[in-house]
Amino acid sequence: MARIAPLSGFPEWLPADRRVESAVLAHVRHVFELHGFAEIDTRAVEPVERLLSKGETSKEIYLLRRLQEETGGADEGGLGLHFDLTVPFARYVVENAGRLNFPFKRYQIQKVWRGERPQEGRYREFTQADIDVVGAGTLPFHYEVELPLVMAEALTGLQQFGVPPVRVLVNNRKVSQGFYEGLGITDVDAVLRTIDKLDKIGPDRVRQALQQDNGLTADQAQGCLELAGIAGTDITDRVRALGVGSPLLEEGLEELTTLLEAAQHRMPGVVQADLRIARGLDYYTGTVYETLLAGHEDLGSVCSGGRYDSLASDGKNTYPGVGLSIGVTRLLSRVLGKQLAQATRGVPTAVLVAVTDEDHRAGSDDVAQALRARGIPTDVAPTAAKFGKQIRFADRRGIPFVWFVTAEGHEVKDIRSGDQVPADPHTWTPPHEDLWPQVVRPSQ
Repeated sequence: MARIAPLSGFPEWLPADRRVESAVLAHVRHVFELHGFAEIDTRAVEPVERLLSKGETSKEIYLLRRLQEETGGADEGGLGLHFDLTVPFARYVVENAGRLNFPFKRYQIQKVWRGERPQEGRYREFTQADIDVVGAGTLPFHYEVELPLVMAEALTGLQQFGVPPVRVLVNNRKVSQGFYEGLGITDVDAVLRTIDKLDKIGPDRVRQALQQDNGLTADQAQGCLELAGIAGTDITDRVRALGVGSPLLEEGLEELTTLLEAAQHRMPGVVQADLRIARGLDYYTGTVYETLLAGHEDLGSVCSGGRYDSLASDGKNTYPGVGLSIGVTRLLSRVLGKQLAQATRGVPTAVLVAVTDEDHRAGSDDVAQALRARGIPTDVAPTAAKFGKQIRFADRRGIPFVWFVTAEGHEVKDIRSGDQVPADPHTWTPPHEDLWPQVVRPSQ
């Protein structure tokens, strides 16, 4: 048989790692629902034309040739797998607007596919967890304050699973746009996309790109870089000290200050302004967000998003919204890669029922069924080998207890301590921490 070559960019977790992922997703889902977000699921396939409306390039999209041929999609620009959940959600809102109650709060946890060069934290297939609030016609600013705090709560709670502390960085496109327009810059979106490359290529190359590619003067480029260098929780006076003013800039500063004050009250030290955050996507119109793991900033943002006013529209009605997305697979790549957390066992089984011999397997099956009926995950040994081999079978899988059925009665053995005691399958229960696999940090 030919050797199977792995496909890079398509992660497949082992059972114990999958248990960590499941715990992370369960926690995130719980926090989202605590805040009133309803779960939806959208199809994996969208017209390429719609996918490109977000401003990405066609190189990002995996095309579906057979489906295009069967549906005639090839004549309409093609069909592809979605590479995020925002564009499909915008389409979902427009198609179901008559059946939704606005403002509509949704969360969505699904896989997406993106054609890019795989590296740590970047995959071709990965899971995202999104929250959005969408209004009909209007959406109050206070949702731009609420959503990053919900995400901060969800991500901070993941520290129990080994996720490092997070810093949510915020900016407001009105601040950037108002400042740039005050400098006399006309192509604001192009400058935003260039500023968005600061972390990747550094200030010197960004300065060069601003002047050569965006046509800025040296003074304009310097002003853009000075604005991008402002960060912290008290930024208003520092922005004004740059000597540029406009009504839009003042509106953005007021909104950003409101967000920072609310965050300082609710979650001190977690949210701060960083005016280099641009989110180089054309549809963002207000607050924008990125999130870093403390001590792991090299991984890049693990949660990002922002306010959008016109992404969801049917031509007559517009549905403004604000949303953030956790890159779950990116987050887990660091947690699992650095062994910041691990599952106590890879299988759900808490008890392995030993088999004395094949003639008595039915008795072992009866014990297993009695334990399962009481919510105890139980398996039966695959063969009637010597008890020592059956115990080793359990030990290799991390199963903590082995149950023995003998002529003298029932006994259960904790194979970690060696303690073996009489037990009744209708009343015995393992300790709570052993009932199901737990996700713990290695030091625990």
